[in-house]
Amino acid sequence: MTDLSALPVSPAGCASAAPAKRTIPVLRERGQREVFCGLTGIVWLHRKMQDAFFLVVGSRTCAHLIQSAAGVMIFAEPRFGTAILSDRDLAGLADANDELDRICVELLSRRPDIGTLFLVGSCPSEVIKLDLAKAAERLNAQLFPKVRVLNYSGSGIETTFTQGEDAALRAMVPVLPKDDASQLLVVGCVADVVEDQFRRVFDQLGIGPVAFFPARRAADLPSVGAGTRLLLAQPFNGDTVRALVARGAELIQAPYPLGAEGTTAWLAAAAAAWGVAKDRFDEVTRPLIERSNRALERYRPRLAGKSVFLMPDSQLEIPIARFLSREMGMTLIEVGTPYLDRQMVAAELDLLPEDVMLSEGQHLDLQLERVRAARPDITVCGLGLANPLEAEGLSTKWSIELVFTPIHGYDQAADLAEVFVRPLERRSRLTV
Repeated sequence: MTDLSALPVSPAGCASAAPAKRTIPVLRERGQREVFCGLTGIVWLHRKMQDAFFLVVGSRTCAHLIQSAAGVMIFAEPRFGTAILSDRDLAGLADANDELDRICVELLSRRPDIGTLFLVGSCPSEVIKLDLAKAAERLNAQLFPKVRVLNYSGSGIETTFTQGEDAALRAMVPVLPKDDASQLLVVGCVADVVEDQFRRVFDQLGIGPVAFFPARRAADLPSVGAGTRLLLAQPFNGDTVRALVARGAELIQAPYPLGAEGTTAWLAAAAAAWGVAKDRFDEVTRPLIERSNRALERYRPRLAGKSVFLMPDSQLEIPIARFLSREMGMTLIEVGTPYLDRQMVAAELDLLPEDVMLSEGQHLDLQLERVRAARPDITVCGLGLANPLEAEGLSTKWSIELVFTPIHGYDQAADLAEVFVRPLERRSRLTV
């Protein structure tokens, strides 16, 4: 097991843009990509922010994508929808702005529980140059303060699906209240059960006050200012982090809270920033680490020595690779990421194996050739590639499942390991 005391934590616990301590060669590819668009982020954002509604301004294809990805229950009215652009809108024969205003007012009259309305741009709305920022400004003049209207782009043009969360949170930064008081702000959408667990640990360590961004209610906006220190829960919120830093916040560099090791290093970075004594930190975290490691022991024999190829999709690939390599003993064939934001993964890069094959971007045909040549035990990829690779006899794991599933923290470490055990067990049962 890894010596947790040797994990890199800066003396002050904070850094503005500290690079990784070593430089890993990166294969940069540009070409055909296979990835969902940023609209997919609505699926977990609408579950987290319980007073928000996400109105996609797009086509029927956009509507089908969100409905299919969300698996909407017929007994519950979801907090997202699509204002479908018709042929008349696309041809400029109708005033799309008037129609959008009408739909928003009608929607909010039917859903009085909504406190924040997100207008979400798509490829079709951007093609016809529909200015959703102006639409949000116009609607705010009519609806605020009862309802706040924000806008962001979920277009799939040159983006990956997790950037939908980044764009949504970035849209909220300008309206966050200013406060220079000392506080910890955890940035990135996590499941409510994970948030509750982290709050308990922070409270036991004496770290606080603590706020989460996004909060469970979009109207509960955290403050930000010179006393705010940022601890990141997700690696794909780079634009949001830079906007918060521009407002005076300070970034704590740390690995992500995935697995026992990652969670301990993440908490240790916050503890260092707050001056928590080592004895106190050990007292609080030791039983949590022991419980997490006991749960992981069940899965290590099934994953140790197995090979994994992570194709670029979610931007979670680097911290996931660190967990699989260091805590589960898996061999990393290639770790692909859509975008390599070194500020966001600096601490993670230092924990990857020396000989790791790291790639940024995607040339799909060339990458598939490498997958077929290596024939890994598990290939982490997008939904569009999983079935074809399964048909070729390869075990796959949908990368989008790593965003939908609660995987952060000590108590979810075993759940994260099980995500990778399942495809191996399925393959063994199907093998005759």
